[in-house]
Amino acid sequence: MEQKVYINGNTVKYDDQQNNISYGIQYLQYDLKPDESNVFFSQAKTLGSAPFEDDNENQFTLQYNSNEYSYTLIKRDY
Repeated sequence: MEQKVYINGNTVKYDDQQNNISYGIQYLQYDLKPDESNVFFSQAKTLGSAPFEDDNENQFTLQYNSNEYSYTLIKRDY
């Protein structure tokens, strides 16, 4: 089911049925300082997406949805 969370004033959508997606949300929202996580938001907005990994090497992509001015977080496999 699609969920929404607000991180640093940005709307981030994600599918709560994706395996370990909560790790990516936690990483962006709590593990990084706002100026650190904003690097990923800025890159996604400029390039369309920003790949990153959390401290446990889980792989994620933050995609920018220009028509909605929001982001979608996706869990990637290695």
